[in-house]
Amino acid sequence: MYSVTGGTSEWPDAGFPGIRINPDTLTPHIVDEELCQAALAASTDPSDRIFVLLAQGHPADAAELLAEARYKDPESFRLRTFEAEVLRVSNRFDRSVELYKQLLAEVQGTPREAVVLQHLGRAYYAAGNTASAVDAFAKALDLRVAEAADAALIYSSTVALQRARNVLEMAC
Repeated sequence: MYSVTGGTSEWPDAGFPGIRINPDTLTPHIVDEELCQAALAASTDPSDRIFVLLAQGHPADAAELLAEARYKDPESFRLRTFEAEVLRVSNRFDRSVELYKQLLAEVQGTPREAVVLQHLGRAYYAAGNTASAVDAFAKALDLRVAEAADAALIYSSTVALQRARNVLEMAC
């Protein structure tokens, strides 16, 4: 999977240049600041700036930018997921889980279902509900494998599921 001595190269890709998912915390971290800033400078998508702000640990700034972006595009799926992410990063886990469950009901049976399940698993994991996180990550992985999703997405789900299972086993 990954090696502490091997650095961050084996950390799952977070979907934005210079950002990877820490396999212990299951949260996005900037691992290459220059690459991240260059990609951000080239982007016109407010979602990218929101994601970077969250990875930097600035949920209030992300929430402010998110409110502006949602006003302009209230139906954006990506922005709606970021609303739940802002809540998760702000330690409002119950509300984050609730929003992800709402999104899951809307996208069930579509290719977006695995994405929402993966994020729901991260919200459960952050809240300390590891058993529910295992369930969500397992479903996301099953869907991604069945859909022949990109290898990076399957790897991300595999790492998250393994981490949650390890934490659950240590708790027993």
